[in-house]
Amino acid sequence: MHEVSIMAQTLEIALNEANRQGANQIHRLTVRVGTLSGVVPDALRFAFDVVAKDTIAEQANFEIEPVAARCYCQTCNQDFYPEDIIFVCPHCGTLSSQVLNGKELELSSLEIS
Repeated sequence: MHEVSIMAQTLEIALNEANRQGANQIHRLTVRVGTLSGVVPDALRFAFDVVAKDTIAEQANFEIEPVAARCYCQTCNQDFYPEDIIFVCPHCGTLSSQVLNGKELELSSLEIS
């Protein structure tokens, strides 16, 4: 389960930032997770509970902000949201290899005190 190592690194970033700002408590962490990132949100939630234990983030609310896959079609010059893992433009039927969103995996916000 690579979500544990991903969450451990994410929490390390959060803890370092909290420490840098002199915080005693992390109240909320929000992570943006793209549907194409390869990360399973439920596994990431479980991983947070494991790695946050006995830290200043143990009582924090952990939120996941899903990011839908969005592609660009060069043929018809339009963005589209693919319905499958094969990125076929719904307007013209052309296959697209340009992914604009959906691969994100980032700590997007942190509430501390």
